[in-house]
Amino acid sequence: MAERGKYKRIRERLELRLPVRVTCQEALDVEWTEITRLIDVTPFGAGFALKHPIERGRLLHMTIPMPRQLRVFDHAEEQYRVWALVRHVKSATPAESKSMLFEVGVAFIGKRPPRSYAADPTKRYEIGGSTPDSLSAVEDWEPTEVTQSDKRVHTRHNIPVDMLIETVNEQGLVEESEHTVTENISKKGAALYTTLSLPVGKFVRLRSEQFKMTVYAAVRGHSMGPSGVPRVHVEFIDREWPL
Repeated sequence: MAERGKYKRIRERLELRLPVRVTCQEALDVEWTEITRLIDVTPFGAGFALKHPIERGRLLHMTIPMPRQLRVFDHAEEQYRVWALVRHVKSATPAESKSMLFEVGVAFIGKRPPRSYAADPTKRYEIGGSTPDSLSAVEDWEPTEVTQSDKRVHTRHNIPVDMLIETVNEQGLVEESEHTVTENISKKGAALYTTLSLPVGKFVRLRSEQFKMTVYAAVRGHSMGPSGVPRVHVEFIDREWPL
C-alpha cells in the first residue's frame, strides 16, 4: 500500500530535461537511435521530441538516467532501460524547414517487449488492461487502413496526385527520393508507383507541389500494377489528405 501511495503522489508529469537514448526498429532491417531530452516524465510515461518520424502504436526502447523514485524496476541500475508504447505524435516541423521534428508521448510498458515483437518489430499495439498504478499491458492494434479493397475503411479515389517520395537516414537527412504519382488516394493513405525499395514499416515523407502539402507515411505493403509497374501502399501518420 505504501508503494501504491508513492506512485499516486508522483503521477503528475514532472518537467525533467533528462537525456534519453531512443531506439526504434523501424523495419526488419532498419534500426535507428536518437539522443534527445525528456520534456516531462512520470513513472508511467514521458514526453519528448524526435527528429525521426514515428507513429502511434509503435514500440521504442529508451535508456534514461531516471531518478530512482520514478522507477518501477531496476532501482539499483545506473540507467533505466524501459520499453515504451507511442501514444500520440504531433508534427512540430517549421513550415519552411527541411528538417523534421515530432512531439511524442509514450507510455512505459515494462522491462521487455511483447513476445510478438521479435517476429515483427513493425507491429503496432494499443494499451489494454492497464490500471493507474501498474505498467500497461498491450494488445495487437488493428490498422485503420489496409490494402485489400474489400476491407478498406476509407474510400480510395483514383486520382493521380504528384508526389515526391523521400526516405531519411539516421541523421534525418534525405537519403533517397523519387518523383511519382498516386494510383489512388484516400484521407488516410495512398497507393503510389515507385521503383524505390521500401520495406514494410519504413517511414517516408511525401511532398506534393500540386497541393502545396507535406505528409509523413508508413509503408504498409506492396503490389504489382496491371502494367507491371510496382506500387507501394502507405498510411499517412501525421495528418489526413484534404479530399
